Amino acid sequence: MHTSPIPTSTHTAPAPIPDHEAGPAALIRRTGALYFPVALVARLPFAMMVVGVLTLVVAARGSLAIGGLTSAMIGLGTAIFGPLLGAAADRFGQRTMLLVAGTVNSLLLVAMAWIVYTDVPDATILTLSFMIGATMPQVAPLSRSRLVGIIERFVPLPRRERVLGGTMAYESAADEIVFVFGPVVVGLLGTTMNPAAPVIGAAVLALLFVTAFALHPTARAARAQTDEDGALLQDPAADLARPRVLVTVIGTLGMGLFFGAMLTSLTAFMAERGAPEEAGLVYGAMGVGSAALALGVALFPARFTLRARWLTFAGVLVAGTLTLPFVDTVGGMSIALLLIGIGIGPTLVTQYSLAAERSPRGRSATLMTMLGSGVVVGQAGASAVVGIIAETHGAEAALIAPIVAGSVVLAAGLANAALTRRS
Repeated sequence: MHTSPIPTSTHTAPAPIPDHEAGPAALIRRTGALYFPVALVARLPFAMMVVGVLTLVVAARGSLAIGGLTSAMIGLGTAIFGPLLGAAADRFGQRTMLLVAGTVNSLLLVAMAWIVYTDVPDATILTLSFMIGATMPQVAPLSRSRLVGIIERFVPLPRRERVLGGTMAYESAADEIVFVFGPVVVGLLGTTMNPAAPVIGAAVLALLFVTAFALHPTARAARAQTDEDGALLQDPAADLARPRVLVTVIGTLGMGLFFGAMLTSLTAFMAERGAPEEAGLVYGAMGVGSAALALGVALFPARFTLRARWLTFAGVLVAGTLTLPFVDTVGGMSIALLLIGIGIGPTLVTQYSLAAERSPRGRSATLMTMLGSGVVVGQAGASAVVGIIAETHGAEAALIAPIVAGSVVLAAGLANAALTRRS
């Protein structure tokens, strides 16, 4: 076990990171080297369970419609209860919330792997799917909240923005990596073992790594702060509804709309070419560019402001989507997705960085889970609507949807620019 320098006493706190040391290496020394691999693997169950449950239900029940509804119910549960779990983490600390949610979520996944093969009504399967989404451990937003708390406490103000930007870049790249490889792991387990294997695997990973993430010493950095009398130091929840805060949530909602619209329309595009099962592989081309540029954000100069980054890369995203209706080959689609990926990673990093800067005191986990839920809601809603469009009007019509979603992201960026200038 490494020794974390996160404070264990309320009487003595470690000195801030010296100004000349305030960089990624100093942050790693503050968290411990094991933190990042543990936090990375702890996200994997989230990426596995939606696709894994869909695959399991389709295999066990023989119905694509029921399978699609289970995915929607998982998304709905996460969207409704994700911010509430974040608020619980702000109030009671991450450790308690994660241990409870992670354990319950693992048990529900095991129950799904068993009960889907019984003769229970479909409504029971959908209810169980909703509960899986509701208890899904919010590892990614809580990791961001932890690291932001460490940076705000220990990194000198002149270096804080750069370290924060680099940290959000890493976190977004980690999300991209997990969501590219999560479905691959599901496919490997499902084909080499049986349809229940990915769901059981997600349950085991959640139990082991979410627990390890919960027990990591950095959880203390995210605990609720109190004054000398023990009163909780939190800004009012109403501060989360301020326009400068909400615009970041709307931005991630737009990103979720794009993800759902793009994957669904791409699946229709590949189906018309006789290879729907290859949609995930082609979709991965977007993830490569997105993860690479997300990491590259840390190298941007400070004069390239967050306001300008959102507008610039949202513009790249929209420009890339405008090519989609004119693509008629798989190779052309791959190139278009590579271009689009250039705009995705930096835009997400910028949205989370702005949210970290604007988070009301004591509400960091709540806000980060709100952003994550925005992605989930957008993805689930767009997938349902674009699926109907693709089925009734074909892939060419469905490929218009990513343009609309990208325009939402750009419009939110314009609103953010206006709010920033006003302030």
